[in-house]
Amino acid sequence: MEASKKEHNFIVSVSPHVKSGETTSRIMWTVSIALLPALLSGLYFFGPKALFVTLTCIISSMVFEHLYLRVVDKKSLVGDGSAFLTGLLLGMNMPASLWSFSPFTAHIPVIASFVAVVITKQLFGGLGFNVFNPALIGRAFALISWPKSMTIWNEPTAAFLSMDAKTTATPLGILKEAGVSKLIEVFGDKMSLYEHLLTGNRAGSIGETSAIAILLGGLFLLAKRYISWHIPVSFLGAAALMAWVMGGKDGLFTGDPVAHLLSGGMMLGAWFMATDYVTSPSLKKGQIIFGIGCGLLTMLIRLKGGYPEGVMFAILIMNCFTPLIDRGVRSKVFGSVNAATAKGGAK
Repeated sequence: MEASKKEHNFIVSVSPHVKSGETTSRIMWTVSIALLPALLSGLYFFGPKALFVTLTCIISSMVFEHLYLRVVDKKSLVGDGSAFLTGLLLGMNMPASLWSFSPFTAHIPVIASFVAVVITKQLFGGLGFNVFNPALIGRAFALISWPKSMTIWNEPTAAFLSMDAKTTATPLGILKEAGVSKLIEVFGDKMSLYEHLLTGNRAGSIGETSAIAILLGGLFLLAKRYISWHIPVSFLGAAALMAWVMGGKDGLFTGDPVAHLLSGGMMLGAWFMATDYVTSPSLKKGQIIFGIGCGLLTMLIRLKGGYPEGVMFAILIMNCFTPLIDRGVRSKVFGSVNAATAKGGAK
């Protein structure tokens, strides 16, 4: 009789009811691995300065997270890889020129890491509770606080052991000031321009230069099903459409969408920043809306704003709308009724 009772007992627990072998730690370290091709490309083109800037961001992020959690008497979670990933993304969004002693600018990555990890993530409740992407907030703080230092771009040297670096304009800077015709002239012809943008042999932030390297990492995450196509494709598609329609100097439908897609932080933002689990919508329909918003805002800032780049601000603005988007596209719960139906039924 007792055995019969045990067979009919139900085990009730809180969600999630579908278990998976994936853990937060495994996801964080896998995303970090996916960023390696882009990081190695940046180190190759910008040399040891890029390595020092990236390491400074990673180490600072991990140290700040550990210290904060110790101060508030919580267990250190540095080993879960989230602080490492935040520092890695922050470093890849920085110019290699920040590692300089004349003038001294090496403190900027450290302060940006503090803003990203402590203020943006931990003070909001830790991983899973932050409203904004921590790495982007750290970069935005650095850009607003030290605009001159954050907009000095090193010319790619393709010499890993060289500490010397000349400064130059980024493709987006040229595109903003003189249009695509001038950009093509600088690189020789259109195919040479696309080749440089794809391989990463051009000025820019450490991890955003090589579109091929970023795409390899993004496709790896797609294959692992850590991300879906909805945000990257809608992000890049909306940006390409707006660049083609409004991005040309000779009127409508004369823009070069390829140049815009491959320049600046578009690829890195679409594949690795906008797809952040915490700050992006959870439902597929919402992700498409989010991606379209990011793409349109990026091009609006690039074409009409004061900055040549708009990816960072676009993603942060759309982060604000993530809860609203999730609420707007949420499916109706099975068996639920709205207030009007319930009132009519009561009558």
